[in-house]
This record gives sequence, C-alpha cells and structure tokens, in this order.
Amino acid sequence: MDTVEALTAKSLLALPERIQRRLAGRPVVLDGQPLATETQLLLRLQRVAREPAVESLPIPEGRRALLKQSVLVGGKQPVGKVRDETVAGLPARFYEPTGAQDVGPMLVFFHGGGWIYGDLDSHDAVCRVLAERAGVRVLALDYTLSPEVVFPAAYDECLRAYAEIVERAGDWGADRDRLAVGGDSAGGNLATVVAIEAARQGWPCAFQLLVYPLTDATGAAKSRQTFARGFYLTDEFIALARDTYSPDAQTWTDPRVSPLYADLPAGLAPALVVTAGFDPLRDEGEAYVEKLQAGGVQARLIRFPGMIHGFFNMVGVGRTARSAVDEIADALRAALTA
Repeated sequence: MDTVEALTAKSLLALPERIQRRLAGRPVVLDGQPLATETQLLLRLQRVAREPAVESLPIPEGRRALLKQSVLVGGKQPVGKVRDETVAGLPARFYEPTGAQDVGPMLVFFHGGGWIYGDLDSHDAVCRVLAERAGVRVLALDYTLSPEVVFPAAYDECLRAYAEIVERAGDWGADRDRLAVGGDSAGGNLATVVAIEAARQGWPCAFQLLVYPLTDATGAAKSRQTFARGFYLTDEFIALARDTYSPDAQTWTDPRVSPLYADLPAGLAPALVVTAGFDPLRDEGEAYVEKLQAGGVQARLIRFPGMIHGFFNMVGVGRTARSAVDEIADALRAALTA
C-alpha cells in the first residue's frame, strides 16, 4: 500500500458506516459472525490494489513491506516521552505517558510478526497509544528474528531481557510489583512463555496482556481452517512463521513454543487474552484462556467478533480498530493502576 493508497484508505475509513457498506459490498458472515464493515472495506481495497502478501516476498522485502503497512495504518500518535534504550544487549524503546508520576506500572512489550517480521518501528504507534491511553510506561523489546536465529534464541533473549528489567526497574521509574508483560501474535506467544518462566523463577509479574497469541504451533484448532484465506493472516504465513522459527517439528509441542502444552506454575500472573473473530489464531487463544482458568489463574477473554488479525496495529485509520485498542488499553489501566 503506497502513500496515495494509504491516504485513500484513511479517507474511506472515515466515511459514515452506511456509505462504507455500499463500497464494501454485501456483508460477510462466517461462523455466525459479521465482519466489521471497515475491515471488509479495507480488505477489498487491498485486493483492488493487488498488493502482494508479505509471505509471498523474499524475507528482507517482506520485512520492509510489513513495516511500511504498519507505519501507514498506525499513523502519528502522541505520547509524553520516548527514548531508545538497550536491554540485555537488545534494542528497546521506552514510552512514558504524559503526566507520569515518579514511580508507576510498566508494560514490557514484545512485538508480533511471526518471529520473522516486525521491530520497534512496526509497533511504535500502538505502544504510544497503550502508554498514553492506559497511563502506564511501556518498554518495547526488539528480539532477534528468524531465520537469522531459530528457537530457542528469541525465547532466551526475551527471558534474559525480562530478568534484567526486573533488576533495573528503577531506571524507568517502574514499580517492580506492577510490571506486566504483553505482546501481539508471536509477541503474545513470547509474553506468554516469559510470564510462565517468571512465575517459576519467582520474578515479579503482575499481569499478562496477550493479543491474539499463537499458543499451539501444531495448528489443530478449527479456526485455523475456517479463516485460512481472505482475512489478512493466511495459513501460508503461519506455516512460514512456524517453520522458520521452529524448523524441527518435534519442538512444536514444546511448551516454550506452544504454551497450550505447558504445565502452569503457581503464582502465574492474571491475564487478559484478546482474540479477533476472523483470525485463524482465535480458537487457540481462547483455549488458552480456558487452560488458565482451569489452572486457577485469573483470566479474562475479550473477543472482537468483527475483527481480523492485525487490527491491533490499526490505530491511525478508521474507528472500529481504534475503539478496540482503546478498550484494551483501558483494561490494562484497570489491571495495573487500580
């Protein structure tokens, strides 16, 4: 999506819903859910533009394409302060909300992108929104991607980084007792497994914010087939991500890759799991909520039924996705500032 197309999309997504419906076409209803009109219109615009799928491109080119898409739909979002950091040798970015007190809660954020794509810039806009709307500090980490490294490298990096953050919490004005982990998609997967290990190690972790996390690399959930085509995230993308990050099939049921197979430790932090109705990862995310609840963990599910995978980054266009992200940020605020 080039700049002209992005401006066109932004303008169309600002139109009244009744006009968007005419442009989007007949409503799409699948698995008992209607696709949000804005989302349907955006998908139609992508088809008209004949934009190649990220997974169809060579990985370096795909990374540039995903970053460009993310920046265009994220827009320019205000926040109190931003500065780049280094944590455990990894690039990081710290966001402080306007009016932050000397000490307060902080979310440690792991970006999505199938362990292959994504970086601090691809998720800059949503991190700004989370920080400013929730009133919490956000520290985003940029782990090493695959295929440059494979499992368990990113997992190990994120654990080392979190352990250092616990020790250095004061450097960011963070209250150690109100540290949280969070992420989207592959980043949600990493946040999940970091939270599990934090509980085992006795490290402080007060909350988990898991946005459409991948929890089962075997792909057994029904939604993997129901929404495999036509809703942005495809089964080809998921297969590329899994096979690149975890090329040994024997690791697909390793709890560090698939937390749905984990033995949950005592003291695991409360969680908010967010799913999208038209997302191939929907069912495994919701299965993880059931697993947490069965294990005695406080876990809440929010499903946005008309949304697709990727809506979390769409804070700069339209109304529907931004409203959903605002609701997520409000839940984060309630969990960490109550």
